[in-house]
Amino acid sequence: ATSAVVDGLYSEYLGNADSPAQVRDSLLEALGDVFFVFSSIEVAKFHRDAGSPVYFYEFQHRPSETEGVLPDFVKADHGAEMAFVFGKPFLAGDV
Repeated sequence: ATSAVVDGLYSEYLGNADSPAQVRDSLLEALGDVFFVFSSIEVAKFHRDAGSPVYFYEFQHRPSETEGVLPDFVKADHGAEMAFVFGKPFLAGDV
């Protein structure tokens, strides 16, 4: 059974990787799923089961401020949407 899980994970995340860059991107996606997506889905299920509406979004826009600061393969970091959602209030002034 464990072998089937490992084979499934490999197929899902690395099965189509043809280059080191694709392997890197696939591993980053897998880590993002483990650390953010899976736990978020669990919490969303608890809220749904309690009768609350649940909404999910995935922010993928690369902020222009990251140009030259982050590698090109980094799209949107955790929390990057805050500046867009709230009109960049945390970036005003001497920050």
